[in-house]
Amino acid sequence: MTAKRDDAPTIPVQTAGLDRRGFLAGAGLAGAALGSGTVMTAGSVRAQEAKPSEAAKPAAAADSASFAFEGKDSGLTSLGDRPLVAETPAHLLDDDTTPISKFFIRCNGQVPEAAADRENWSLTIDGEVEAPLVLSLKELKERFKPRTYRMVLECGGNGRSFFQPPARGNQWTNGGAGCAEWTGIPLNEVLRAAKVKPSAQYTAHHGADPHLSGDAKKESLSRGMPVAKAMEEHNLLVFAMNGEPLPNIHGGPLRLVVPGWPGSLSHKWLTRITLRDREHDGQGMTGHSYRLPERPLVPGSKGDGVPFRILESMPVRAVTTSPANGTRLPAGAHDLDLRGAAWGGDVPIARVDVSIDGGQTWSEAKLAALKNRYDWHRWTARLRLPSDGYYEIFARATDVNGRTQPTLATNWNPQGYGGNAQHRIAILVG
Repeated sequence: MTAKRDDAPTIPVQTAGLDRRGFLAGAGLAGAALGSGTVMTAGSVRAQEAKPSEAAKPAAAADSASFAFEGKDSGLTSLGDRPLVAETPAHLLDDDTTPISKFFIRCNGQVPEAAADRENWSLTIDGEVEAPLVLSLKELKERFKPRTYRMVLECGGNGRSFFQPPARGNQWTNGGAGCAEWTGIPLNEVLRAAKVKPSAQYTAHHGADPHLSGDAKKESLSRGMPVAKAMEEHNLLVFAMNGEPLPNIHGGPLRLVVPGWPGSLSHKWLTRITLRDREHDGQGMTGHSYRLPERPLVPGSKGDGVPFRILESMPVRAVTTSPANGTRLPAGAHDLDLRGAAWGGDVPIARVDVSIDGGQTWSEAKLAALKNRYDWHRWTARLRLPSDGYYEIFARATDVNGRTQPTLATNWNPQGYGGNAQHRIAILVG
């Protein structure tokens, strides 16, 4: 079911003395034949994010290792077995709507057995409400009108691997995100039917995923959000993904999708939402879990004595999805067509820029229209390369409030949240 993470070597930022053969070995492309005017990519070697290194390393011997999970693309990168976690390399995010097969996996506990009777799956709404509800999935569909939105779902730790020194947790690059078409019942309509009391301040989410220890008294995860966020119209009680019944690995038959905020709020295998009269203190809500320091920390420190705030809206981010990192172009191919995606939590994207000179100069990309709020912006750009040679292509997004991606991951924190360093890929022409 699982596979070890690919150890494909990184491509150095410092390129002095790096010849063509060194690039090809470092990118995992040694021996690849050039097509006539076509882009050649790593084939069996999954492209990795370009990161600084002192020298190109030879291709790993285990390049054939692949992710193995029924219904999933073998190009996903395994980040852990217990719990099961796998990210999507940037070049596999090149679809406008992320296919289920390419969508990242993030579990916090054990994966429960698939429901034998999906339509009778039960959801309870209780706590600070005047009319508690217990509804089957069938009753939810009959009582409320489903909606379909294409929206980004992103792990709170996306980009964690860009922090130095390393932070705790799964070492995501940019692949803890995807943009699917989610079909479900608006959460706010169900909450209104339950008649939320004025005393309600926060939600608390509960699911059927067993704790890794198997202890039935422990929850794998139980996070929540302020009632004001819960009433946002795009939050859905989801039962379908890309027009298909929600797969078990993605929380079927019923999950919550809360766009713009950490994916941990979008509880899978959802069984209950309790309205509380205080901030929720469940598993994943206390300590440093999904929290950022309120003032900058010394990198590598514990953060003792520093107040932390709950991570809410996710940071702005852009990725280049084509060409893939490590692509080789034939000599003279100086017109470079780029594609990618950009998103920014609750805050809309204003622009995406790309650079071939390490950010000395930038060119603005063209943004496609959104299908709805919380969709990602697909973007395109054409760059003119001055000559054959080695290039690193940087991409950065800027939101409508003027916040843009930093060159390096900033605001170091023990759990590694908010690591939205500019994405870059390496290519060789000739």
